[in-house]
Amino acid sequence: MLGINRKLANLEKSGSYIKVGLVGAGQMGRGMISQIESMKGMRVVITADLAIENVENAYNNAGIHSANIVVTDDMEKAQGALSRDQVVATKDSKLVTSLPEVDVVVDATGVPNMGAEIAWDTILNNKHIVMLNVEADVTVGPLLKKMADASGVIYTGSAGDEPGAIMELYDFADAMGFEVVALGKGKNNPLNLESNPDVTAEEAAKKGSSPKMLASFQDGTKTMVEMNCVANATGFAPDQPGMHGFEGKVADLPSIFIEKDKGGKLNGRQVVDFVNGVAPGVFAIIASDKEEVNAEMKYLKMGDGPNYVLYRPYHLTSLETPLSIAKAYFDKEPTIAPHYGLQGETVAVAKKDLAEGDYLDGIGGYSVYGKLLKADEAKEDKLLPIGLVDKNVKMTKAVKKGDIITYDDVEQTNESTIWKLRALQDKQ
Repeated sequence: MLGINRKLANLEKSGSYIKVGLVGAGQMGRGMISQIESMKGMRVVITADLAIENVENAYNNAGIHSANIVVTDDMEKAQGALSRDQVVATKDSKLVTSLPEVDVVVDATGVPNMGAEIAWDTILNNKHIVMLNVEADVTVGPLLKKMADASGVIYTGSAGDEPGAIMELYDFADAMGFEVVALGKGKNNPLNLESNPDVTAEEAAKKGSSPKMLASFQDGTKTMVEMNCVANATGFAPDQPGMHGFEGKVADLPSIFIEKDKGGKLNGRQVVDFVNGVAPGVFAIIASDKEEVNAEMKYLKMGDGPNYVLYRPYHLTSLETPLSIAKAYFDKEPTIAPHYGLQGETVAVAKKDLAEGDYLDGIGGYSVYGKLLKADEAKEDKLLPIGLVDKNVKMTKAVKKGDIITYDDVEQTNESTIWKLRALQDKQ
């Protein structure tokens, strides 16, 4: 991300700025709007949310006076507001993706189907799209990336999200010629496969967060999806279904991420995983076969080898998203994207006994959690990607708690955009 500050400052000096469109004024969206208002050369000019008051509050909290916020779903009125240096609050996400003045769109909804629709519409309107929606990305990201490439626009995940932070470490090490042995993240909370919105309601209220979002952290789905994203971007894979979830501190990581026959805990190399005990950081395990490089690493107090750890002890979530916006706009490059297609698949596992006729309720709900497998294994057994699970998916067979749900176990009562895009992706 070197030099972005100077590029933004120069853009502002020229009398211009990057015009950002945002969909989703929840916790992530609110923080991003305020951060961008502190920056040079960039502004969130239009934000969509079903609750207009969320948008108005987000702009007010960022220091924008109510008189400069225009509430409208009308294209002409929105364009008029922007011409007067006002900002727009709308309920219509399609106004965000189609407004000609917008340069880059950010999806901060966290809803897989909504994310797929937003990305699709944005690319059709020849705009760059930044996804704060890893759930949508791991489900249909490969198709969306191909579509964006063909259209000459950028499809990217976000800096600050853990996959984006991991990708920065990977690119840094890979560019220098190190072997990257493993990539991973710390898990912030104990794994509770039975977590649901009832379990997280009190904590969510204190934090001002969504109970479903917190439940998806606790039941492990978010971790599975995030490392799925990293796998698709790098060609790496889980070392075993669900990954290992080792226990350890940063100093322990180089010795943990070695093959079992060499005294470590891995079955192979080029793996993605998570570790309890190093949250909230992300890491890359690297190695070199060069004597001089190893001597230098030892001199630099990076350890005795053969593995070394690169560790970043923070990720600033949506506060870093503006860096991905700028990278797409200036450099025409993604922060992280599924360069290798589907390498992993996060599949749906029954969180409780499910009966025939039951409807599923989506990520962070009461019915399912996610588990990361290698994509070819999931495809062979026709396992259901968790990004396809929503209230329109009905069980056609009973499935026991802890069992993975297959395509043959469900039916759609109303086909959604993400199902259509996934079907198209699977045909390629």
